[in-house]
Formats: sequence, structure tokens, C-alpha cells
Amino acid sequence: MQGPTIFYSPDYYADIGEGHVFPIKKFELARDILVAEGTVDPEQVIAPGEASLGDLLRVHTRDYVERLQYGELTPMEIRRLGLPWSRALVRRSLLAVSGTINSAIAALNKGVGSNLAGGTHHAFPDRGEGFCVLNDVAVAIEKLRSEERIERFLVVDLDVHQGNGTAFIFKDDPDVFTFSMHGQKNYPLYKELSSLDIELSDGTDDLEYLSILEEALGRVLHHEPELIFYLAGADPYEQDKLGRLSLTKQGLRKRDAMVLEAARDSGIPVVTTMSGGYAKDITDTVDIHCNTIRAVRDVFYQAKESPADATAGAAPANSNI
Repeated sequence: MQGPTIFYSPDYYADIGEGHVFPIKKFELARDILVAEGTVDPEQVIAPGEASLGDLLRVHTRDYVERLQYGELTPMEIRRLGLPWSRALVRRSLLAVSGTINSAIAALNKGVGSNLAGGTHHAFPDRGEGFCVLNDVAVAIEKLRSEERIERFLVVDLDVHQGNGTAFIFKDDPDVFTFSMHGQKNYPLYKELSSLDIELSDGTDDLEYLSILEEALGRVLHHEPELIFYLAGADPYEQDKLGRLSLTKQGLRKRDAMVLEAARDSGIPVVTTMSGGYAKDITDTVDIHCNTIRAVRDVFYQAKESPADATAGAAPANSNI
């Protein structure tokens, strides 16, 4: 049986110091688990190259990109970013952007593509914020448009924090519908205006969350997108240090299935990115991220497998990307 194609690089890791709240080891841990358990075949794990300067400049200012690359960010900019600058951090950011670009191309070819990073939705054209250096989804959208592949996009942002950078970048763009469902009293303090914002009260649980999401998905799909970017944040989890919501792992997995099934049933290709996750135990965050890829397998691949295929144990096909 063919399985999910995912984009991942060992260089998604950069040394940001022990004890940092951002669990940067989660990318490698998720990849290792997904391969070990057989959800993803090793041959379906593809390492992206770095995003080009030209692609970054479709969204970000030249001044910001060049100062980022040469280590010339001000102390205030680094504080706002929340991550220590290093060449490894710049490289991992460029790779993660490319991972989302390639996941989008995979989705257009196969119906779904997944980046084991990305969803860095707090990055603005001229700055990074909230652990987000570059806005991978925005760069991917602009690259696809520049190549005249497709025109209309939907961003389904289910990280617990509002996707303020993405909302700002596309605030006057009728062809990009930005939907953010996030904690009302959570970061960022000053929120931008998405095409649709749904703010949730502290303690929102599975039942309430999924009911709201189901109704919202019906609304946002009326935008008739040609591609969906799904930011599958792990931070609505009840044990997340920065989340303030009360979703269980089971609830989050149902969330993933709901979004992916809506895309599949509407015939719209979908890209998954990881976004945030800061559980007290990193293994919980990793498990939630793995559940997103497991949901990709269940929704897009297991449903296609015939009983004969299951018995034969058909070998996964290689990606042509």
C-alpha cells in the first residue's frame, strides 16, 4: 500500500539551548516514530533543499532577509523572535519553507502532502515573532501563484495561537481565505484580522471545539479554494504549557480527520504542517503531531486500499517529486 509522502530534514534541528520552551527535537522524534511504526515508508521521506532568496522575497522584505542571513538582527528583534540567532537556525528556517513548498506540489499531484515542520504563522514580511522566522505558508502560496499553478487558497489554522502574520500578509487578498480558530486570551496580545477568526474561551473541550469546527469548515469551503494549507497545531492539547484549551489527544485526532475528510470529500488537495506544540511532556506533543500523519494515512490511503491489497501487503510507491 502506498503511504504518505512527507518532507523532513535532519537539519530541521538547530541548537537553541537546553530548557528552551520550543521543543525543537520534536521534528526528528516524529519522523523516527512514523517510520519505525510503518506509517511512513523511509523512501517516502524526502529531504528538501533550502528555499531560494527569490522565493523568500515574494513575501519578506529584502532588508529583513539579508539581516537574518548575516546575523544582523537587533536584540529587540531577537527577543521578539524568541529564538537565538545562529546559522543553523537560518538553515532550518530555509529548509522548512522549502518543505512546505514541496508539500504543496505533492498535494497538487497526489491530493495530500505533509511537511514535518512549518506552519510558522507569526512571521511578518519584515520580522519574525513567536518562534516563527519565515512564513512558510505565505511563501508557498506566492510561489505557486507566480508559477501560475493555481489561484485560490484556503488556510485552515488550528494552532492555539492566532496566525497573525499570515492574516496580515493576505488581509487585502480576495484569493487567499485565512481561517484561524484560536484561544481568545492567548498570544498574540494584538491580533490581526483574518478572513474568519473564531476565538475560543479558556478550557474549551473536545465536544465544543469539534462542533464549532464542523460548522466553520462548511463556511470556509464556500471560498472554493484550489488548495488547502492545514496548520495542525498540537498546542490546543489539555496538557500544553502555552495552550489554555482542554482538548484531549483523541479530540485532536478527530479534528485532524475532520479537516482532512472535508478536503478529500470536496476534492481539494491539502497540505499539512506541524505548527506549535509545547506539552509538559514532549512525547505528548510528538504523538499529537504523529497523529496528524496517521490521519493522513487513514483518510487518503487506507480508504483506497482494497482487501486484496491489504492481504498482499503491496509495497509503497516512490514519490516522483
